Amino acid sequence: MSIAQKHGTSVIVISFIMALMLTVMPLPEWAEELRPLWVVIVLIYWSMALPQRVSVGVGWSMGLLLDVVNDAVLGQHALALALIAFLTNNLHQRLRIFPQSQQVIVIFVFCVIYSLIILWIKGITGTAPSVWLIIMPSFTTALVWPLAFIILRHARRFYRVN
Repeated sequence: MSIAQKHGTSVIVISFIMALMLTVMPLPEWAEELRPLWVVIVLIYWSMALPQRVSVGVGWSMGLLLDVVNDAVLGQHALALALIAFLTNNLHQRLRIFPQSQQVIVIFVFCVIYSLIILWIKGITGTAPSVWLIIMPSFTTALVWPLAFIILRHARRFYRVN
């Protein structure tokens, strides 16, 4: 493994750790339902930018970590994130050429798919909240996407992650 590849891996890992930290960071009660899906944003970015390095396995692993961190049914976030990574990997060439406005729409759709999978699994276990409480983070995630994209792209270029 070359030095550049080791360096790139650490940047990817640090960005996922930061996303997990933002996911568990305490927020006021009124803002809790509006928390963006940080891990989903980071997974979509890296799956779109480096599909050969960040794919379904990384999505599954991050989902298991998210399940443990959120004290959720083991595998619910893993299934949802693996599906999002699969979709992003299959559409990465199209997503790269979309303008930011169209990327925001695609990110919103991906987040709704993610949220509906979580809602479905919570419904099976009998703990399903309101649909709107599940879908609201998709709106904020789509709004945060352009800024997150710029920050992650800058980090990828600055540290020459390939």
